Amino acid sequence: MDTTLFPYFLISSILLTLAPGPDNLYLLAKSITDGAKNGIILAGGLASGIIFHTTLVILGVAALVKSSPMAFATLKYVGAAYLFYLAYGAFTAKVNETSSTVVTTDKTISTETSSTERVSVSVKTSSETGLAIYRKGLIMNILNPKVLLFFLAFLPQFVSPNSENPSLAIAFLGATFSLQAFILFSLIALCAGKLRGFLHQGPKSQRILNRVQGIVLLGIGGLLLFF
Repeated sequence: MDTTLFPYFLISSILLTLAPGPDNLYLLAKSITDGAKNGIILAGGLASGIIFHTTLVILGVAALVKSSPMAFATLKYVGAAYLFYLAYGAFTAKVNETSSTVVTTDKTISTETSSTERVSVSVKTSSETGLAIYRKGLIMNILNPKVLLFFLAFLPQFVSPNSENPSLAIAFLGATFSLQAFILFSLIALCAGKLRGFLHQGPKSQRILNRVQGIVLLGIGGLLLFF
């Protein structure tokens, strides 16, 4: 690998990661809806998808997909269908309802006075598991053929033609891109998660945020399908 090209690769990677795109939009929606922790888990899944694409570039599968319109179309349709499935899940997601049960007991202190104790019990529905969120980010990334073709075109540009082991160089570049993407995505999730405290004011606002997340996923699926 030509080390003189690495700074340019890193700068390009950061700019590309921060540029508005499907991953960023879904990450923002997820973090605002479900909090920064879940956003960071999603970021891990998205970053892992980059490692998957890098592996396909090294193995030559990416070039095969590029040369086969049928393979590209199949991957695109499957990816769009998965995004629509996630959108459906967001629209129909159960809201974390909080209900209070008030239990009243009377204790007689004297013949003339009594005290009342009130006990409030909050019940919340279970949330999505971290593994499920990670899996969503991973599958969303690996089923996007445009990401695969991007890395097929992008990574080799920073590998010297005289490199003794170009596969190793591409692997290093892919791992670097994945790491910086995870760091930046995590920062985005932390910032977006802070907005949740202002926007999440109860079951009604949670339903609205879920619908926003669903609309974002529908939009990403439409972009993948038609553009």
